[in-house]
Amino acid sequence: MKVNGQQIGLAGQMTVAQLLEQQGYNRMRVAVECNGAIIPKSEYENVFLSEADELEIVSFVGGG
Repeated sequence: MKVNGQQIGLAGQMTVAQLLEQQGYNRMRVAVECNGAIIPKSEYENVFLSEADELEIVSFVGGG
């Protein structure tokens, strides 16, 4: 699958929540798009990924 334009391999069946944890993302500070559709945070545990999926993960950064 592709994450932010880079090819990565999935370690078996995995949800969006599991991928975010594996990749070190803070689930509360990201937005995830899968194959062009925004995934609501409430669905991260329910959306299973496949090798054909393309994810874009955007992190929110605070500043002042």
